Amino acid sequence: MPPPPPQIIRVIDLETTGEAPPVHGVCEIGWQDVALGSDGRWEIHGEGGARLVNPGRPIPPLTQTIHHILDEQVADAPFWHDVARAVLDPYPKRVALAAHRSIYEEKFCSPALTRNAPWICTWKCALRLWPDSPTFSNQMLRYWRKPEGLIHERGLPAHRAFPDAYVTAFHLRDMLNAVGIEQLLAWSRVPGLLPRVRQGPDRGKEWSEASDETIATMLEDRDEDVRFTAETERARRRAA
Repeated sequence: MPPPPPQIIRVIDLETTGEAPPVHGVCEIGWQDVALGSDGRWEIHGEGGARLVNPGRPIPPLTQTIHHILDEQVADAPFWHDVARAVLDPYPKRVALAAHRSIYEEKFCSPALTRNAPWICTWKCALRLWPDSPTFSNQMLRYWRKPEGLIHERGLPAHRAFPDAYVTAFHLRDMLNAVGIEQLLAWSRVPGLLPRVRQGPDRGKEWSEASDETIATMLEDRDEDVRFTAETERARRRAA
């Protein structure tokens, strides 16, 4: 009897015409799998891949400056609804999807397309696991951490769908081996817990060092990650 297929988490990355569907559309999707081995360790699995997608509208110059995908390159590509399901819901069935700042991908990858798959946000998890990183972008983590086994050339060019998914997969692999899938899913379900104050007189300080006045101000911030972090710090101080 053949062994059962491994547990797989599929990391995806999208390149789009903008940030707000349905006004904007997908012009490329890339993926790289991470699988649980028989030894209980998660590892990079398979070759991954990418597909160009016809977004159904012109690609604005502003977004072309980021990913450099041209209208003529996607003119004959399939549309998103013809591509998405096969990539987002593959066989062997993945136990979760993952992306760096997955809130962006989730806007385009509806529950109907993913069959309600849970998401892991590697950005939110990096805030918890590697709070000393100078910043938490995919590329900063790549060069700050230098994940073992990452082939430099396969992670280039940055801001294209497969190379970005490939790099994110190495962050995810190390996160999974550090704390496990359930912890990553739990962290991903709540806003990001920021390690340092972003603005104001206490900018750059750890939240535990911020003044009570700064905490009170940040509780009213427009950014949900800032509010969540301020609420968490206030609760810690009250408990103490």
